[in-house]
Amino acid sequence: MKHLMITLPELPYAVEEAMNRLRINIKFCGKNTHKILLTSCLPNEGKSTISAYLWKMLAEAGFPTVLVDADLRKSVMKHRLQIEYDKDMKGLNHYLSGLAEYDEVLYETNIENGYFVPSTQLLENPSVLLEDVRLGELLNTLAENYRFVIIDTPPLGSVSDGALIASMCDGAVLVVRAGNTPKAMIKQSFLELEQAGCKLLGTVLNRAEVRSRAYGKYYGKYYGKYGSAQLYRN
Repeated sequence: MKHLMITLPELPYAVEEAMNRLRINIKFCGKNTHKILLTSCLPNEGKSTISAYLWKMLAEAGFPTVLVDADLRKSVMKHRLQIEYDKDMKGLNHYLSGLAEYDEVLYETNIENGYFVPSTQLLENPSVLLEDVRLGELLNTLAENYRFVIIDTPPLGSVSDGALIASMCDGAVLVVRAGNTPKAMIKQSFLELEQAGCKLLGTVLNRAEVRSRAYGKYYGKYYGKYGSAQLYRN
């Protein structure tokens, strides 16, 4: 298996604690919950950052976990993980196109128990590829071999990709930006997940300012950059 070196900056204490609570909640979602989609209503709500740190924390907690970068249109995961993709590197886009196989797109990382399936080339219209049976086969194979499969997808309110991928997952976490995401968009996202047959595991309220004396100084300084992550279960 090929190896990738990734880098994720350390989080401020309060944000790390919030992410740990999210990790614990995910762990208690049930033994049959393997394929977990992370999405949002709109762009720039922090879903990719939360996907990356959730993946890292689950892996470091001893759970073999794969992060799948399924945002084939506007992926930012390369920058989040600070990876350099070389021209010969194979990714999800190659797999779905039939130009690579399973073992060519799955990478071991320097995070113990952490594995990664990248998207190495952005596409203008990947819907046809996402509808191919190969995606479902890939996700099912990953779920058989690893405890968690974290799938980062485009926002539900932007394109249909997220709902399509949701139909192949065991559950979804919806990232909502505090004070920014319209309630109507949140309700619409809930409906899309329901129509896709994907169970909503909970909602992460991101970039929420916490007024606790103990944590206030951390959130006051950092919440605009990193955000908090709190899972509200349904």
